[in-house]
Amino acid sequence: MADLPEDNALRTRMQKLRIREEDLEESFIRGGGAGGQKINKTSSTVVLRHVPSGLEVRCQRERSQSQNRLIARQELCDRLEAAFQAAKLEIQNDREKIRRQTRARPRGLKRRFVAGKRHRAGIKEGRGKQGGDD
Repeated sequence: MADLPEDNALRTRMQKLRIREEDLEESFIRGGGAGGQKINKTSSTVVLRHVPSGLEVRCQRERSQSQNRLIARQELCDRLEAAFQAAKLEIQNDREKIRRQTRARPRGLKRRFVAGKRHRAGIKEGRGKQGGDD
């Protein structure tokens, strides 16, 4: 990031997420959309690819290539943080599901189950064999 504008907050954020400049593939392409001749002649759109995760970010928000490089890195950080957060949430949800499945049932619920089973056993007991003495 030697030729990028100084942004210590972004640099700190990238270190926290363990994003190294060596892991980034950066290319510049011509933009699309409104802008006419200017957009068709300049390669100010930045395509930033984080190789380890496979995430790719395209940015053509600004006319300046250096500003787009900065914004692309910020967007990459946002996406990686969202992916980490989703993975963390999924692990937590799995843990909670297992905890709910394996915990003991409340006493009142257990009593109702047992009462229902005894009632059913009484119904079945009354069915006995037909025909009397054997």
